[in-house]
Amino acid sequence: MAARLSPQQLSEKHRPTLDQALDTIRTRAYWSPHLEHPKAYGESAPADGLAAFEALRGTRFELDQPGTDGWTGDEVSPYGPALEVTYPHADLDVLLPAMRAGLGAWRDAGPETRALVCVEILARISARTHEFAHAVMHTSGQAFMMAFQAGGPHAQDRGLEAVAYAFAEQTRTPSVADWSKPQGKRDPLELTKSFTAVPRGIALLVGCNTFPTWNGYPGLFASLATGNAVLVKPHPRAVLPLALTVRVARDVLAESGFDPNLVALAAERPGEGIAKTLAVRPEIRIIDYTGSTAFGDWLETHARQAQVYTEKAGVNTVLVDSTDDYRGMLSNLAFSLSLYSGQMCTTPQNLLIPKDGITTDAGEKSYDEVVADLAAAVDGLLGDDARANALLGALVNDGVKDRLASAGTLGEVALASREVPHPDFPDAVVRTPAIVRADGSRKAWDKAWEEGVEAEVPYLSECFGPVSFAVAVDSTEDALELLRRTVRERGAMTVGAYTTSEATERAVEEVCLEESAQLSLNLTGGVYVNQTAAFSDFHGSGGNPAANAALCDAAFVAHRFRVVEVRRQA
Repeated sequence: MAARLSPQQLSEKHRPTLDQALDTIRTRAYWSPHLEHPKAYGESAPADGLAAFEALRGTRFELDQPGTDGWTGDEVSPYGPALEVTYPHADLDVLLPAMRAGLGAWRDAGPETRALVCVEILARISARTHEFAHAVMHTSGQAFMMAFQAGGPHAQDRGLEAVAYAFAEQTRTPSVADWSKPQGKRDPLELTKSFTAVPRGIALLVGCNTFPTWNGYPGLFASLATGNAVLVKPHPRAVLPLALTVRVARDVLAESGFDPNLVALAAERPGEGIAKTLAVRPEIRIIDYTGSTAFGDWLETHARQAQVYTEKAGVNTVLVDSTDDYRGMLSNLAFSLSLYSGQMCTTPQNLLIPKDGITTDAGEKSYDEVVADLAAAVDGLLGDDARANALLGALVNDGVKDRLASAGTLGEVALASREVPHPDFPDAVVRTPAIVRADGSRKAWDKAWEEGVEAEVPYLSECFGPVSFAVAVDSTEDALELLRRTVRERGAMTVGAYTTSEATERAVEEVCLEESAQLSLNLTGGVYVNQTAAFSDFHGSGGNPAANAALCDAAFVAHRFRVVEVRRQA
């Protein structure tokens, strides 16, 4: 049996990390306690991590949680191999009451102890980053290096960020206060007041296929740190990374003297669709969801008993007006379009380019030249198959494959997608991005918006995956209006713009402020519009249809608990 972790041990080990996280969310500076480079974990870590992952394949994933009524699991890696891991299937009528049993002690532990337990969970996950990276790679299709970084330290950073926000919000109100109201010549009225952060109950995390840990950890740790139990319902094609997370969390909770059933797994049988069933159960008081707009909208409408946090779909847009670094712009955009084969919720989809061309440091460039040069930049970036495989990863599902295959029906193809053979995984479906030319005249899109026939203009809806549109707009002014309407109607996780005009820069910024969209201006170096840094950048805003929450801000944690006051006569 593992040694007991005392609150003092947790404080000595992790309070400095928590304090640094609290300081960094105030300063918005760069900081990470989690190592980004694979070699930083020790000489044997790569081999050990791979061996640990391989040892999981073909096994029954034991969790010793209540209510197990069978076993399920049929994950197949986007790279080809079947994982053949089976997970406990839960009888919800048994599991959910068991999860509630430990809530009182977890609530009474207080914000600091809860935060430090969460940091210990993250530290143990961090120590196994190589193992988690293979689990993320073979469920999401991310290339190994991206799975290692985004699925490892970057996800862990987002989890720690949520813990810091949760701690800050819970401790904003003092736990005890003496209250005295003067009454003139009479004795003052005196009370002693206590304030306790009280959890809502059980939180449901509905995991996604593409970024199971990066998108999953903020909600998981925000709920746990605010005193709630968390039921983790992974995407059926990406169970393993979150199952490993649940196992680590249960171990740490038990060693810290708490009920391990505060965190549990809800794996589903093929076609079972338990997310809808769980979402409306009265025990579920918080829901975190990343995925399609249709189901996100359904949750917001029907899960009335729960506080619902959704990240859905949007149409990410880059406005290209002018640039003083043409080559840098092309290189930056090419990388943004290519990373993880465009399967990021932050990948640019629409590139708004004036049909009369743009001004650059390399001279005037026509619309045709910009599109051709961008296509060439993508080709140059991905021309070597080894580098292409390292950037692209494998297509995660048939829907992405189908959308890419139909790119030619959406308009004239300026850059055709090509198949990239993978040397280690011959069954992997690896494809380069496609760029489609599109008519961006105001007549084309204004009519579609006004008449409600947006589906007839392909770039007005999300086309998730490696398909982007080079939209020939009539002018920068029209591009600004199209950007505004797109964000307002469809939402956007990211907006980018390239301009040398102060007036245009102010105009783009004003659109994004009014429509609540996160903006990146004139990126030409090693920072890309589809990447965000925990503790500093907000992922989503919660202010447009793409998401009703931001990762991570105070609003993301504050509604996961309530403060209950007890007044006593002094």
